[in-house]
Amino acid sequence: MSIKFKKLNNSIVKCKSCPRLIKFSKKISIEKRKQNINETYWAKPVTGFGDIDAKLLIVGLAPAAHGGTRTGRVFTGDKSGDFLFNCLFKANITNISTSIHIDDGLKLNKTYITNILKCVPPEDKPLNDELSNCSTFFKNELLLLKNLKVIIALGKVSFDNCIKFYKKSYNFNKKLPFIHGAKYILPDNKILIPSYHPSPRNVNRKIIDTQKMVSLLKKAKKII
Repeated sequence: MSIKFKKLNNSIVKCKSCPRLIKFSKKISIEKRKQNINETYWAKPVTGFGDIDAKLLIVGLAPAAHGGTRTGRVFTGDKSGDFLFNCLFKANITNISTSIHIDDGLKLNKTYITNILKCVPPEDKPLNDELSNCSTFFKNELLLLKNLKVIIALGKVSFDNCIKFYKKSYNFNKKLPFIHGAKYILPDNKILIPSYHPSPRNVNRKIIDTQKMVSLLKKAKKII
């Protein structure tokens, strides 16, 4: 990892800009789930993860309470992550099909994964000022990922916040509807692809399934 990325990730982990989120992360680390009762929770902001020469960026909204907030790595140790990494493996983007803990040997090929918000918000509902505080980190990730061509936004809130970021950073006023698998050209010529979020709820309701997700990932790979 480059020195610039290390500095950025260090500043993410040390961030205390949103007291509500810091307090909630600590609360989760004390009120653990039964199956994780003997584990030490990460309980700090969660950085992005993957290949810093990435051409593909996958963006979620925030770390899961007992996923990333517990393990210290995005989409690691929760059901959404289980689904996502199984699909990434099937699309030949990862070397293994699971994402269980930070030292499991998982590697991403030409892909980086991050969240718009680096801390878990209560009820998965971030406040606007929290999203605004965190947008600097997202901006810096985009700047440091020099080879980036495609962004996949997982879920409508992540998609909306990607667009909000571009509207704030560029002269960009297009209205882009959330349509799974659509392709939109952003003002810096990157391509934004919205995807249904791989949440257990969406998977159980068959809104998203493995075939749909793998096909979207392969479509993104063709562009890069």
